[in-house]
Amino acid sequence: MSTYLLVHGAWHSGQCWERVVPLLASAGHRVVAPSLTGHGDKAHLLGPEVGLDTHVDDIVRLITEADLTDVILVGHSYAGLVISSAANRIPDRIAHLVYLDAMVPRDGESAVDVHPVTQDLIDRAAESEVGWRVPPMPELPPPLGLFGVTDPADVAWLRTMLSDQPVLCLRQPVRLDNPAVRTIPRTHVHCVVGVPEGIERRPVPAIQPNGSPAQVWELETGHDCMITMPAELTELLLKLG
Repeated sequence: MSTYLLVHGAWHSGQCWERVVPLLASAGHRVVAPSLTGHGDKAHLLGPEVGLDTHVDDIVRLITEADLTDVILVGHSYAGLVISSAANRIPDRIAHLVYLDAMVPRDGESAVDVHPVTQDLIDRAAESEVGWRVPPMPELPPPLGLFGVTDPADVAWLRTMLSDQPVLCLRQPVRLDNPAVRTIPRTHVHCVVGVPEGIERRPVPAIQPNGSPAQVWELETGHDCMITMPAELTELLLKLG
């Protein structure tokens, strides 16, 4: 049995994994899919002081308090930053890092550094009455849809779990200064349908930090693959457990 810890991206909540959790669990694995501070059941905690460090604390606290080990840590989108810093703090508890259509930062980088287009979202928020809140991305025509989701019923469901993202989450830097984090195997999953304009995915180096060949998988779907292709995503994740 493996332990999968699924970390949602910006604006989402742990509910977005609802179709994946039972599939992993039915294969005999332990699955945890929390909502980060300010989202889902923790939406009431949203405030300007909530940042990337807050979300890293969420994950590190969950792992340590539950005494989880050999964790397959999956980060979607913005959560690529979260899992990177979390692994930096407790590398001995992490068996594998999965960057799921995610930001892949270098030490000291923020979301703006990884995806400069993020600065546009921050600038728009600064012009609003509440300058620290970044609203979810708007729905666009297919194949972009709402975070890559185009089915009307799925779009309606997704809307129920979206909330604003604090600016500080996008400005705080990742810390990757622990040499032990480099030994953790990595897998990258890219969603290749409907990539928004301005989003440029960094090439994955042929050799990963631990010296092993890069492992990159693709899914023929939009960004929120846990909603649009839960079975196919689960099949990939099970290869790691």
